[in-house]
Amino acid sequence: MLCQNCQKNEATTHIKRIINGEATQTHLCSECAKSLGYDSVFSDFGFNFSDMLSSFFNDAASTMLSGHTLRCEKCGSTFNDIVRSGKIGCADCYRTFYDKLAPSLERIHGRTVHEGKIPNGNAGLKTENKIATLRQELNEAVAQQNYEKAAKLRDEIKALESEGK
Repeated sequence: MLCQNCQKNEATTHIKRIINGEATQTHLCSECAKSLGYDSVFSDFGFNFSDMLSSFFNDAASTMLSGHTLRCEKCGSTFNDIVRSGKIGCADCYRTFYDKLAPSLERIHGRTVHEGKIPNGNAGLKTENKIATLRQELNEAVAQQNYEKAAKLRDEIKALESEGK
């Protein structure tokens, strides 16, 4: 697709704007995008993307760890490193710092458990997630002294566990 501005170069920047419910799209080459001020999407906001992500972690979290500093065994990141950069070091950081990350992840995504599509061949993972959800419901039913619901949930968990074996 050619640039809509110069009609010469290949369009590499695609801008979609929705104003009053009406969507418009503009396709520009890198030179026209730069000349029209679209070279950095976040430049007008006065911060970079890492700053935005790190703002989801409260300031108190950065001073939480004093004395003994917990580090991820795989990448060596500390929670302070994550707060400062706004980036998680590796997949193991989620396990290592789960208790500190969970509130921020829930605030950003609305939940801390993945509920999206699960690839074919991973039916066991789907069953594990279902069992974990049922166990949580079981604990809530017991706490509310709703023992009939708790018994049904217990039986459902046992049935799913026996299917998986």
